[in-house]
Amino acid sequence: MRRLILAGVAGCLMAGVAVTGAVAQQMAPAAPAAQATDKTPPSYDMKPQAILDLQEMQKKFTALAEAIPADKYAWRPSPGVRTVSELFLHVAGANYGIPNLLGVPAPAGFDGKTYEKSTTDKTKIIEELNKSFASAIGAVQSMSNADFAKPEKKLGPDANDGDVVYLLVVHAHEQLGHAIIYARSNGVVPPWTAAALKKDPKAGQE
Repeated sequence: MRRLILAGVAGCLMAGVAVTGAVAQQMAPAAPAAQATDKTPPSYDMKPQAILDLQEMQKKFTALAEAIPADKYAWRPSPGVRTVSELFLHVAGANYGIPNLLGVPAPAGFDGKTYEKSTTDKTKIIEELNKSFASAIGAVQSMSNADFAKPEKKLGPDANDGDVVYLLVVHAHEQLGHAIIYARSNGVVPPWTAAALKKDPKAGQE
């Protein structure tokens, strides 16, 4: 999937510089010889890194959900945008929905169409976050290294199961950024930032 996305981005960039590229080509030095294909085995092991990332995302999402007051769970930044509770449940729902692309079954009774609005109870939402991250982490842990290279043609001609795990991790990171904005808009400093500032008032904020 990310191969298709990156290819699309690259195409847009190339189109955007078409005019200036023609002029620059006349002035540029000769291009170096094409680099030989790298046939060495990859040294980056995606499985443990994905698990580590998801564990960190679980800690941050639950900490943020704990820090935001229950009476702010109905807050939304503007009409038509997810509320605090809906945002957290969107994350939990994706933790079930994305691994489902790998054949991992969602919990009994799970309905992705209604899940985000299924509750506004803070305690239940934190429970859902923990359960969903545990499920997602377990799905990755159950994969063999060979599974990451397994073709996933329904996502694209060059897609594989590793792309699904990549999407799972990237989605969590993206939504954490949204959740941080939601929290700060309601005067809540992310707990990990507050802890860092206690140790060092000059520490960067997130």
